[in-house]
Amino acid sequence: MKKFGQLLFKITLLIGVFTAPQVVNAALAADDYDIAIIGGRVIDPETGLDERRNVGITGNSIMVVTLEAIRATKTIDATGLVVSPGFIDMHAHGQTIPAARMQAMDGVTTGLELEAGVLPVSAYYADLGREGRPINYGASVNWASARIATHLNTKPSHALDWFFDNFKDPTWQNAVSTDEQLGGIADLVSEGLDQGGIGVGFLLGYAPGTGRKEYYEMTNLAAKRNMPTFTHARFLSMLEPDSSFEGMAEIISVAASTGARAHIVHLNSMSLRDIDLIKPMIEGAQQRGVAITTEAYPYGAGSTGIGAAMFHGPNWRERTGGMTAHNFDVNGKRLTEEEFAYLQKEKPGTETIIHFLDVEKPSDKAKLDMSILMPGGVIGSDGGTWSIDGQRIAKETWPVPANAWSHPRGAGTYARFLRHYVRETNSVTLLDAVERLSYGPAKILQSSVPQMKKKGRIQAGADADIVIFDLNTVADNATYAEPAQTSSGIQHVIVNGVVLVENGTLDTGVMPGKPIRNRVN
Repeated sequence: MKKFGQLLFKITLLIGVFTAPQVVNAALAADDYDIAIIGGRVIDPETGLDERRNVGITGNSIMVVTLEAIRATKTIDATGLVVSPGFIDMHAHGQTIPAARMQAMDGVTTGLELEAGVLPVSAYYADLGREGRPINYGASVNWASARIATHLNTKPSHALDWFFDNFKDPTWQNAVSTDEQLGGIADLVSEGLDQGGIGVGFLLGYAPGTGRKEYYEMTNLAAKRNMPTFTHARFLSMLEPDSSFEGMAEIISVAASTGARAHIVHLNSMSLRDIDLIKPMIEGAQQRGVAITTEAYPYGAGSTGIGAAMFHGPNWRERTGGMTAHNFDVNGKRLTEEEFAYLQKEKPGTETIIHFLDVEKPSDKAKLDMSILMPGGVIGSDGGTWSIDGQRIAKETWPVPANAWSHPRGAGTYARFLRHYVRETNSVTLLDAVERLSYGPAKILQSSVPQMKKKGRIQAGADADIVIFDLNTVADNATYAEPAQTSSGIQHVIVNGVVLVENGTLDTGVMPGKPIRNRVN
């Protein structure tokens, strides 16, 4: 189908070029576009287009992609630059305005909170809608919050503070739900889907004691409504039983039995060093028709609360391949055993970076590459919020202060992928890379989220979510020690036809982001 689409697209272009150029020019003489992007290397993964073109935008839509000269109220000279669909992040925990702006400077035009999700869904959309957002936003239904609310008999909130206040309570993490509790969880999940939640997010890794039946039944609920699932696998371990391999196998078996479209989040970090076994298991399931997709981020370190269940138990160190306190980084500083023990006991919600692979070692780098370059896989940042001394920065703050802390993936994931895997190592073509960053995520979501059928594409009729970058200079500047640094080479970012970033400078006076919801709304 993809090859047929490419052929049809090229035939359409030839017809337009050789049979009716005067008609196109006559129309343009009377009707200018709002924005004209001139002379760029246009990439459209769906049709396979990778050629120099001009792009005309009116309102929030792309109106034309053409070889013909066009004129507009505003012209962007893209000579020597790549014109790509805006990048779509399916794993954006940073749903604040500063976090979204940092992502925009990395080429992201849509940031979705799908792994964890939110609850209540309607409150999330209402609050973000009132504040406005620089990029498009949306979320799945947070199964973990439904479980917390049910097991702890409390009212759920989409506020991060509510989740982290309950994060350390082992009750919701380890108890098997009764039939009554299971019914309560199902009601909350269903309500979230009714309110527009983009599928169901499962933080199984943070509640490893959850019954297998519960995961099956909640996935089946999603499948019956043709909604995708996004799962953080149950275990982080290289030892059996209760290994990462087993956790991945659970996702595959439940997807196969329910018919759900199941997305495995951060394949790189959850696989540890067992990707050699996990990759062919996933590929075998895909080849046999199981609807499994994957994502990864181009770093050898993850991030989560230091009190997470996966870092507890008598042999968690052996399970994770021999981790010590030195694998954990807080505010740019590796921890001692004493600091690690204190934070786990007294401040379990403390965000920490966990170095699970040493990418300076060729063997570890090869394992990371296997996850990143998984056939059909996409890139997701797993980026979070920005804080100073443990306090999240205010929504009006821009630029993000140099001393603000987060995982560097919240600032540099997409530029890093392009720099390393396209320009430096030629591991993937530019066309394939752009698919992993834009069209791939749109394709995963579009059957349940019709809005995504117009994203991830540079075509007439598509949404004008566009990033224009210099492939020769695009690079991530964020580091573990100094993460609050925006990427280089991202020249222009357009969201819904509004220029958000121009010549590398972000306009704080516009909030063009729109909500992304499931087809119910």
